[in-house]
Amino acid sequence: MDIEAAAASLRAAAEAKPMRLPVNRRVDESHHVVTDDGLSVWYTIQVSPHSRIQVVIFERSDRMPSDEECQRWLKLLVVGAEAVEASGLPGSMTRRFEAFERSPEREAPLA
Repeated sequence: MDIEAAAASLRAAAEAKPMRLPVNRRVDESHHVVTDDGLSVWYTIQVSPHSRIQVVIFERSDRMPSDEECQRWLKLLVVGAEAVEASGLPGSMTRRFEAFERSPEREAPLA
């Protein structure tokens, strides 16, 4: 599988149809690809007037996705921010990475 092309396709789909916040951090199921070796990858962008969250989820049925395979995809998908891994359940076959971006100049002032 050409992961560069698959990642570009996922990124384009998420950019074209971002989810509006607040959405309780859901993942858009239509932005999903499965590699030839069984790695499932979901990529979602969530936006609000002053924030943007990029979410990448990796899952395997036989083992936890490796750091190497996650990092390959993250470099191709997450643009303009640093992705941080969210805490997961022990023994889980799923890894979730999130990149938060804020535009403070567009936020309402604190009273």
